[in-house]
This record gives sequence, structure tokens and C-alpha cells, in this order.
Amino acid sequence: MDSALIIEKSVVIVAVFVFTMIMAMYSTWAERKVAAYLQDRIGPNRAGWGGLLQPLADGLKLFAKEEFEPNTPNRILFFTGPAIAMSTALITSAVIPWGDKLELFGRTVILQATDIDVSILYVFGIVSIGVYGIMIGGWASNNKFSLMGAVRAASQMVSYEVAMGLSIIALLMMTGTLSLKEIAQQQSGLHWNVFYQPLSFLIFLICAFAETNRTPFDLAECESELIGGYHTEYSSMKMGFYLFAEYANMFISATIISVLFFGGYNYPGMSWVIEHWGNNAGNLLGMLALFVKLCFFIFFFMWVRWTIPRFRYDQLMHLGWKILIPLGIINIVITGIVLLRSEIFAFLGF
Repeated sequence: MDSALIIEKSVVIVAVFVFTMIMAMYSTWAERKVAAYLQDRIGPNRAGWGGLLQPLADGLKLFAKEEFEPNTPNRILFFTGPAIAMSTALITSAVIPWGDKLELFGRTVILQATDIDVSILYVFGIVSIGVYGIMIGGWASNNKFSLMGAVRAASQMVSYEVAMGLSIIALLMMTGTLSLKEIAQQQSGLHWNVFYQPLSFLIFLICAFAETNRTPFDLAECESELIGGYHTEYSSMKMGFYLFAEYANMFISATIISVLFFGGYNYPGMSWVIEHWGNNAGNLLGMLALFVKLCFFIFFFMWVRWTIPRFRYDQLMHLGWKILIPLGIINIVITGIVLLRSEIFAFLGF
């Protein structure tokens, strides 16, 4: 492999990693500000201007906290749980197309860490591994509340992954590819998939709330029933990894929603900008467009958290198995009929 290509990919990977960390870190600050605005409060305003240094203060606090370890026979698993949760949250961003390409130093830099043909399957595979971090941590904590939270999280994620997968199948039938980059390229201008697959988008969005354990589907860690859920026995940075992984997952979910249904880095007039202002200017604006879209969905996650009350667990399962999964199957059938309408009409003699 070309050494320049290795350096190029290394820079892109580090940039994606740093960007993911910064977005997850400042999502904690944004969460408090959004909650404060909705509740007519000020929010963080002591550490830095407007509280902008509050995430750094929180990280320092977590590092300085005492390391507490329960009386557990599974000490290795107790440490492994948060490590798995954090790792899976970060490596999902490797296949996300953050833009098209830039011309730098005589080279064409692809704004994606890696482009694989089955990137959607990669995302689903990594997300499904993340539940092991929660399950292992809850079981190794030697605490019944932690175990109950872990079991809730596992059953919730498994249940909603089915509906999420069905919503994606209808989208794949229309796009004909499993590559996130190709799906983004097909949505140039305003040919966004949300206009062609609104039901898929709605199902995927609801399932994203459940997959990230966000309100109103935060049954795995609801304070009123389970104290802190699967991370009740965790302290210091081990607990910080679990909390940080939730915000990283929220950021990744918002980005994938933007790429799958809202054009990703595409925006109206992008071809005109590239033609008149150059490739770099057009694609930098594309990166900005993707950033605006994902920030909107991050705000939407937070807005819902502080607006809608928590579901009961039986309501959560009823919604997943008896409403979303049938809707996903119906959407697949409708999509198939629309795609094959000419063949169907010919078969019926019309």
C-alpha cells in the first residue's frame, strides 16, 4: 500500500475519532442547555463562557472520583463491560461518509475512514455487539437492580433491532445497495429518501431512541425503578464510559439518520457550487450541511427527552413487536409492489 495513502487514511481516522469524541462531549453540555431552556432555567454558566468548559470539568471530576468496586466474583468482566460499550460506540463512525472528496496537496482525499460494500451491515453488527457491554456490566455488578437493567436493555435492543432492520430492508430495495456512500450519492439535490420512504424513516427514528436508551425508552436505567440501572455499581471513569457511550451512540444515530434519509452531505445547489466555486468549497459546504442535519437530530433527541414521559415496559414491548414490526413488514410489501408495479400490472392483464 502507498505510504501516502496510509498517512492520508490515518489522518482521516484520527479526525473522525476526535470529532466523535468532541461531539459526544459537548452533547452533554447541549443536553443541559436544552433542558434549561425548556424548563426556563439558565443551565451551566460557571465553567467558561456560557458553560462551554463544563464538559472538561465533568471529565476531570470523573477522573478524580474514587474507584469503587463491588464484591463481585467477575472482576474482569466488571471492567470489560464499559470498555465494550465505549469501543463499539466509537468504531461505528468508521463507515460514515462525512463528505465526498477534497483535493489536497495533489491528492484526492476521500472523506470517509473506510468504504465497504456492506457498511449498513457493519453498523448493525457493531450496534448489536454494544448490548454485550451493557449485559456484561450489569451481570458482573453482583446487584439485582443492575442485572434487571441489563436484562431490560438486552431485550429492548434485540426487540427494536428487528423493526429497525425491517425499515432498512424497504430502503435497500429502493436504493439497491448496502453502501452508505452510494446511498448518500443517490440523494443529490433534494432526492432525499425521506420523501420516498417516510414510514421507514419514522420506524427507524423510533427504533433509534430505543437502541440508544433515550427517553421515552430509557427503561434500562430509569431512576424511579432501578436506581441507575446497569451502571448502578459503577463509579469514576467506568461510569463515565457508559454515559459517554450513550451520547456517542446518539451522535452516530443522528448522523446515520441524516445519511440514510436526508441526503447526508448533499444539499440543494451542490453541483452549481462545485462548478462555480470549485470542488473543495462545494464539499466543505457539504460537510457543513451534514453537520447541521445531525445537530438538528441531536437536538430532537434532547427535546423528546425533556418533553415526553417514560413508557411502561409492557408498552415498550407492545410498540416494538405489535406495531413497529407489522408496519415494517407492510412497508416492505408496499415498496415491493411499487417497484414491480409494471410487472404486476402485466401479469394481471392491465
